[in-house]
Amino acid sequence: MTDDPPVAAALSPDPRRPTPRAATVQAALGVTAFSLTFPATAWGLEGFGPWSLVTVRSVLAAVIAGACLLALRVPLPSRAHWGGLAVVAAGVVLGFPMLTTLALETSTTSHAAVVVGLLPLTTAVFSSLRTGARPSRVFWGAALAGAAVVIAFTVGQSGGALTTADLYLFAALLICAAGYTEGGRLARVMPGWQVIGWALVGCLPLVVPGAVVALAFEPVQLTAHSVTGLLWVAAGSQFLGLVVWYRGMATIGVPRASQLQLAQPLLTLVWSVLLLGEDLGAAAPLTALAVLVCIAVTQRSRG
Repeated sequence: MTDDPPVAAALSPDPRRPTPRAATVQAALGVTAFSLTFPATAWGLEGFGPWSLVTVRSVLAAVIAGACLLALRVPLPSRAHWGGLAVVAAGVVLGFPMLTTLALETSTTSHAAVVVGLLPLTTAVFSSLRTGARPSRVFWGAALAGAAVVIAFTVGQSGGALTTADLYLFAALLICAAGYTEGGRLARVMPGWQVIGWALVGCLPLVVPGAVVALAFEPVQLTAHSVTGLLWVAAGSQFLGLVVWYRGMATIGVPRASQLQLAQPLLTLVWSVLLLGEDLGAAAPLTALAVLVCIAVTQRSRG
């Protein structure tokens, strides 16, 4: 089987899984999309309140997902899958976006990257508990080392002080790891894009009235930044990114795919400089190198 284009393959009704190499590319594309989430959220907050931004992004993403499901005449998931989809919705569609958006009202995007730095390790732990996966000691050692490097770098940037934003971020870390793990499990029995698609559509009864109320109470200022940020977190982060992410994760496994996210904080830091003008210290290149080494070790170790 040849390597399909990542997004086209993910949306294809063909149930064949991609090759491991193609799956790794797809998961990496998902990580790249996710790395832009915090900067895009910061842009969105320039013109929207936190509740408006999260609910409107969810509505837009659900409309895109629903249109794809309808166009391809995808049948409703079986009743046995709805519990898992509810976990995905709570963690990925609602919980993580809301908690991180609240955090970014007072935190910089570079500081918020601590969540992403810890997410691979937390997701691997959740996966081990949920699916019975038992990665090797080398895998865990490299994962812990990578997480420690990212934590040290991010905490060093923030001065090590815990704030209310940090509490939001740590809560987001836990709930997102649960959503990723359950989504990765479901993506083994149904196409990954349908996992996030049905999770988004299932949230419509909550997010539509939520958006109406939020927009009525929070001021809105439409600017190039706020609109671009909103559109990216809706289409890029909350749908297309998760489409390729879940498809890749279904093939290479949750623990191993999650280690690709060790690169996400460093990518977010790059976007923070380029898009937001945030100032970073000289430790970033060394941190990036250390993280890439850890990723290489985890990808070569047996899970």
